[in-house]
Amino acid sequence: MNISIFGLGYVGCVSVGCLYKLGNRVTGVDTNKDKVDLVNSGIPTIIEDKIGELMSEGYKKGQISATCDHVTAVKDTDVSFICVGTPPSESGHLTMDYIYKVSEQIAEGIKVKNKHHTVVIRSTVVPGTNKQVQEIIHKISGKKINLDFSIVSNPEFLREGNAVDDYLNPSVTVVASDSTAGIDIMKNVYKDITAPFRVVSIELAEILKFVNNSFHALKITFANEIGNICKKLNINAVDLMELFALDDKLNISKAYLKPGFAFGGSCLPKDLKALNSIAHDYYLNVPVLRNIDRSNIEQKKIVYDLVLKANVKSVGIVGLSFKEGTDDLRDSPIIEVIEKFIGKGINVRIYDENVVVSNIIGANKKFIMSKLPHITSLLCKDPDEIINNSDYIIINSGFRKVIDVLIKSKSDIHILDLVYVKELMPLKNYSGLSW
Repeated sequence: MNISIFGLGYVGCVSVGCLYKLGNRVTGVDTNKDKVDLVNSGIPTIIEDKIGELMSEGYKKGQISATCDHVTAVKDTDVSFICVGTPPSESGHLTMDYIYKVSEQIAEGIKVKNKHHTVVIRSTVVPGTNKQVQEIIHKISGKKINLDFSIVSNPEFLREGNAVDDYLNPSVTVVASDSTAGIDIMKNVYKDITAPFRVVSIELAEILKFVNNSFHALKITFANEIGNICKKLNINAVDLMELFALDDKLNISKAYLKPGFAFGGSCLPKDLKALNSIAHDYYLNVPVLRNIDRSNIEQKKIVYDLVLKANVKSVGIVGLSFKEGTDDLRDSPIIEVIEKFIGKGINVRIYDENVVVSNIIGANKKFIMSKLPHITSLLCKDPDEIINNSDYIIINSGFRKVIDVLIKSKSDIHILDLVYVKELMPLKNYSGLSW
């Protein structure tokens, strides 16, 4: 396949070498003649492991070249990758000027081209960019989207120093487009890459890179704060984090990475508070650790505010324990929300098939009685009772009996889902907390 790469900076240069390695003829495009001349001499525009060999080899075989002529580059290729920079502005927003300028250049080439052309946005861009690029190209070229050209979002996840291996051996290949033809083209481009090929919504593809990098930043900062605490305690933080990372069931895994309601229980709040107390004792400032609970409180406030905004008189709570499948009520986040509802004069009914007041003992009983002393009068024995006596239902556990009744019910009762129950989504007044 013939591919043009617009932008010969870091991502662009790596893309030229790696797409050549995948069997394509690649043309680099840039307004900077010095970069073009380097590529046309078989020399990369960046310093990066393995890219020099690929650029030299591809150039010698006549499979890699570069030009400043954007119109000819589009005319002579099937696919154009946008790989220009999106630097931050003073406000923190990305500067999209280079993206839009390149889109205009590609549009000029599509305007004089008779074949379908695929444009791939590889740069890190804000949600909505795919649509904006479509409009720019349509306006300038006069051609029809998804007929004469298609736009594909294909975010990159390259680490400097390991970019070639990351490009050729990714964890996942992510693509998004309104065009079936565009998706098929990308399957062909990446046919020799063995990673999972995931077709997602355009908006998801556009925001994924920000989420990835923010999480990486969080991990670094978390490890640094743990290291600062350990140093005060004369504990080897490197050994600690190596041991920490061995747990791939909970610590380094997808466990807990599920958007939804706040955390609670007898362990997480207690141990987080204890670690913050240790840092405080040693006069250490740990902003990440300190603000975890603040964020958790905010998540509970969001639920509370949503219900208050609905201006209802009665609320049904499905699931009282902090974790589904248990009767452990200690520091269950929904209990704090229920307390506030009651304080506002809202009638509350609760259904939890695992919670039987007569069976609750010890610290568990002491906690719930201190928070909801009239718990017995709030509990419902069956789903119909809670649904028939509520204007608003909060799903805090996915009990099958309740889900079945709600699906069969013709009621207009509003449902707020905190745990992501897919079967409830088609219902008229359904809303998800984070979806």
